[in-house]
Amino acid sequence: MSSVKLAAIALIAAGVLALVYGGITYTKESHETKIGPFEFSVEDKETINVPVWAGVGAIVVGVGLLVVRLPK
Repeated sequence: MSSVKLAAIALIAAGVLALVYGGITYTKESHETKIGPFEFSVEDKETINVPVWAGVGAIVVGVGLLVVRLPK
């Protein structure tokens, strides 16, 4: 399998995941405090939204790479 086909499949998969999930959520530890034997930490949830047009664009480009035959 050529590298172009692998890139196309990866783009299609990333596009589908972007459409299904719509974004990525992760947890970031922002503050940590020790008061005597007690430890406190604050965790913030951050979300990165992926626009619909980016997911559709990745699918279109991936399919385009699979359909169009590039010269060797």
